[in-house]
Amino acid sequence: MKFEVNKDVFSEAVSFAVKLLPQRTTLPILSGVLITVEDDAATISSFDYEVSAKTKVGASVDSPGQVLVSGRLLSEIAQRLPEDSVTLSLSGTSVSVVSGSAKFSLATMPVEEYPNLPEVEGLSGSVSGEEFSQAVGQVAPAASRDDVTPVITGVLLDVSSSALVMMATDRYRVAAKELSWSGGSVAADGLQALIPSRTLAEIGKTFAHTPNLTITLSVGGERELVAFSSDQRTVTTLLIKGSFPPVQKLFPETAPDYAVVSTQDLIEATRRVALVLEREAPLRYSFSADGVALEALGSDQAQASEEINGHLVGKECVVSLKPQFLIDGLAATHSEFVRISFTHTDNPNKPGPVLLTAQKSQDGDASEGYRYLLQPNLLMR
Repeated sequence: MKFEVNKDVFSEAVSFAVKLLPQRTTLPILSGVLITVEDDAATISSFDYEVSAKTKVGASVDSPGQVLVSGRLLSEIAQRLPEDSVTLSLSGTSVSVVSGSAKFSLATMPVEEYPNLPEVEGLSGSVSGEEFSQAVGQVAPAASRDDVTPVITGVLLDVSSSALVMMATDRYRVAAKELSWSGGSVAADGLQALIPSRTLAEIGKTFAHTPNLTITLSVGGERELVAFSSDQRTVTTLLIKGSFPPVQKLFPETAPDYAVVSTQDLIEATRRVALVLEREAPLRYSFSADGVALEALGSDQAQASEEINGHLVGKECVVSLKPQFLIDGLAATHSEFVRISFTHTDNPNKPGPVLLTAQKSQDGDASEGYRYLLQPNLLMR
């Protein structure tokens, strides 16, 4: 095997293939990247039995072949090569990497022991890569980090005939984002896929600048998979097995009581007032016709308070919220103003969840594209 390829193209391809590989693995062979050379192209792929990545780049091929080498080491070498082109050639049990006067020799691993990459067949559709990446960034932070309950460590993709809804929850909050979906026919009850949130976050970054991202779902079989592909690049991942909790029904149909505030003003005020709080402690927010009052009582008698402008519609409300959870939701609205809608329960000391939605102006209508539902802590008495 011997081929020559543009250094930057090769470096980007190897980086793409190794990005989703685990930092540590019990099987060293799974830390490798498989390079397959044929005709006028080189295919670079990786697979750890859960996530696979594959990309193809144009190359000047002297002789075809296949080789398996350490992925992260090859990626680091490729990023630092001095010339515009790089030549790789196989000799016995080592691969030579040459660029200008720089020469490297890497040990190979047995190709025959490397697992076959999965092929995903099923319902396919497409979304904007940029919009998909933005949606992942908005929703994934709400997924649980607790592996004790695997189903809530994932992000749910709920596909209908014309829309793709992404949802995540950690039981304290729910984030949801709707995207336009163009694809094949879907059953009346839709199609759902539960994807590990950490994997999906990396996938979102990978395809952030892709105009058209194809998503293929294979569900219902022994191995449930989803594939994301665009421009000669494909990533597949196993789905999480289990039933995602029915969080969609938690969103209120109507919320006549709400406040509209500057998103950035509320983020900055929350960060300042929360400085006196101990970790995980809630911050008290009082919404009235005069605006929003923030109050915090910390340890060692430390206290903080601040008031910002706001526009109230309906009843006044007092809620205690975890500052970082609120900041996560505010930052994800990507809007100048945010509408904070209040829900109520029969217990006056236990307010219902608050709903965050984007709003372009203080007097405008709320956008329902992104929704973030946050459960208040009990009011401090």
